[in-house]
Amino acid sequence: MKDKVKLVTVARFEDYMKADLARQLLEDEGIKAFVLGQNVGNVYSGVPAAIDIELQTVESEAEEAREILEASRQESPELGEDQDFDEDEPDLDEGQKDVQE
Repeated sequence: MKDKVKLVTVARFEDYMKADLARQLLEDEGIKAFVLGQNVGNVYSGVPAAIDIELQTVESEAEEAREILEASRQESPELGEDQDFDEDEPDLDEGQKDVQE
């Protein structure tokens, strides 16, 4: 049986492109990351709403991911200007908590 891994949100974005750049940055550092919510803009196109795009990684790599993102943000503030780091991640829905590896 495969082990289950808990995903946690390490940053939130309003812009999918910035979220994807952050995902690529983490993956360049060897941390697998996922962008959730990228299709929200398609569903609500034309409707002014706050789009919450989440960057997630496995719980065991979350702290390192936050450090990498913060260092990147300090080096290039324009890349992370709408980035919101989640220090205390609230519980996710049951469907998002565990993923099969």
